[in-house]
Amino acid sequence: MTRLFDIGPVPAAALIFAVGAAMLAGALAFQHLGDMAPCALCIEQRKAWGAAMALAFLAMLAGWKDWRQASLALLALAAVAALVGAGIAGFHVGVEQKWWAGTAECGAGFQGFQGGDIASLREQLLARPAVRCDEVPWAMFGISMAGWNGLIALATGLFGLYVSARNFRRRR
Repeated sequence: MTRLFDIGPVPAAALIFAVGAAMLAGALAFQHLGDMAPCALCIEQRKAWGAAMALAFLAMLAGWKDWRQASLALLALAAVAALVGAGIAGFHVGVEQKWWAGTAECGAGFQGFQGGDIASLREQLLARPAVRCDEVPWAMFGISMAGWNGLIALATGLFGLYVSARNFRRRR
């Protein structure tokens, strides 16, 4: 296990990129093959993975150019992006468990007819999100998709921070 953490910034960035790609591929498979449309918080989690992947890719490029400090900094930023995704996923799990309310985009529910004509009612209904954030469409071992995403993002982010810190201290 020590050897996994005893790697340079380029392989670590490649691993973060691969995990992000796998997570996004899985999310798209659930969406398009499993017919599970994403909610607003799911989309935000995807954005965090996209940011982590972009930063990890830049870290790989910097490492290939022998820009060690830039590569380590970009690796750390990719890790932070994964940790932001873990935070969003944790918030999403709380919404699913009804520990707190979701965001306005989460489909908090139709608040009733706000007046006007039929066109206004239609507009209000169409503006309401189709997928609610507080429903669990899929779970494995009692952990929802958001929960698994959070655990994987947390592990990925901590891994990236550890590798970048270890390499920074090792060879200044």
